[in-house]
Amino acid sequence: MDKLDIDLLKLLQQNARITISELSKRIALSRPSITERILRLEERGIIEEFTARVSLPAINRGTILFIQLSSLKVSNSEFEQMIIRDEDVLECHRVTGSTSYFIKAAVKDMGSMKLLIDRLMPYGDINTSIVLESPVPYRHILPKEGDL
Repeated sequence: MDKLDIDLLKLLQQNARITISELSKRIALSRPSITERILRLEERGIIEEFTARVSLPAINRGTILFIQLSSLKVSNSEFEQMIIRDEDVLECHRVTGSTSYFIKAAVKDMGSMKLLIDRLMPYGDINTSIVLESPVPYRHILPKEGDL
């Protein structure tokens, strides 16, 4: 990966709908070169997908929660099969330490939060935090020098 690939990643993360022509102008490479670089980044697994970021408040799911689940009462497999299906869950991470899983969820309101917690309680001990604000809600990421 070179500086041009990094510039390409930066622009694509800012706007995944940017045209090949516009990328070509901004990076000063031909359209075929841009297309080839994007394909190579996809083949190498650096670009995983192109998506749209949805505003959670705009779809009435503005209450963000971080839930720690510990003392798992079922197998990891059983819990993970359930959590994958729960549409309130945005992320779920199995971690080391006294907590088994960190879960990020988005719900409509306190009533919806209660229902989610009720669904999770049979699986282990729950500790829930409500997000008050997010100074870094999302960060575009590029490789650091030396990581290449």
